Amino acid sequence: MIQSPTDLQPDGVVNSITVDVEDYFHTEAMAGTVKREDWDRFPCYVERNTRLIFELFSKYRVNGTFFFLGWVAHRFPSLLREAVALGHEVACHSYWHRLVYRLTPAQFRDDTERAKKVIEDATGQPVLGYRAPSFSFTKGTEWAADILLDLDFAYDSSVCPVRHDIYNNADAPRTPFRIAGGRMMEFPVATMSIRGHNFPVGGGGNLRLLPYSFTRWALTRLNGREKMRSVLYIHPWELDPKQPRLSARPRSKLRQYTGLTTTAWKLERMLREFRFAPIAKVFERELSATTIYQTESAHD
Repeated sequence: MIQSPTDLQPDGVVNSITVDVEDYFHTEAMAGTVKREDWDRFPCYVERNTRLIFELFSKYRVNGTFFFLGWVAHRFPSLLREAVALGHEVACHSYWHRLVYRLTPAQFRDDTERAKKVIEDATGQPVLGYRAPSFSFTKGTEWAADILLDLDFAYDSSVCPVRHDIYNNADAPRTPFRIAGGRMMEFPVATMSIRGHNFPVGGGGNLRLLPYSFTRWALTRLNGREKMRSVLYIHPWELDPKQPRLSARPRSKLRQYTGLTTTAWKLERMLREFRFAPIAKVFERELSATTIYQTESAHD
């Protein structure tokens, strides 16, 4: 039986649920252990785990945005076609999962262009959205937004407005804002502001590590008191407690393997209690306004 969102969610507020489609050996936590040239040697579970998410979303009649790694799209194009057939938005998560601030503009362009092409070849549809690996759009990489715009992306969702050991965007706005000289929208992932400090909400490691009661409280407050439409995220490997355990530093193991047994039920609870849709649908008005702004700027 399909259950509707509870009264936790204020009427009319719809969040965006997103999935960064990568496998367990693609993560930044394992970058020091697994070389990219060796990726083909590892058994892949991304198809199976992504389809588990498809099933959960279908159960609650939810559509989301799936940011596909180009490497995954090249090897499993049918997975992208399945996502489209189910009504999900397909977007880009780079090709090689490299941190943007470690790339030159030329390297970033080559990687992004390659990923976008393989994704569009698989689906036959234009790719509108981009998400950088590990939210690695930081100060000093503003040039990346101009490249995205040049490659015909409509929006970015690469900013998590917190201080992290991999990235620091604590000063970034918590709500959607314009980048690339106002010509593109940035949709940051959800955070809570508590006593002047931002804390991540409802995605990735914090969903695994923290009690679900925190996620429920935070989303209820964001949607209610702050009237904020939130962008949440998950990875397919986070629903797989039986994934291979790779040799890595203790901190990396803690980051990747803690809480894997709780992710699926927390995600299902969230889908049951809150409303969700793809980014391009939730923020349709902002994207339309940016398109008008681009058109007016082109005629100035």
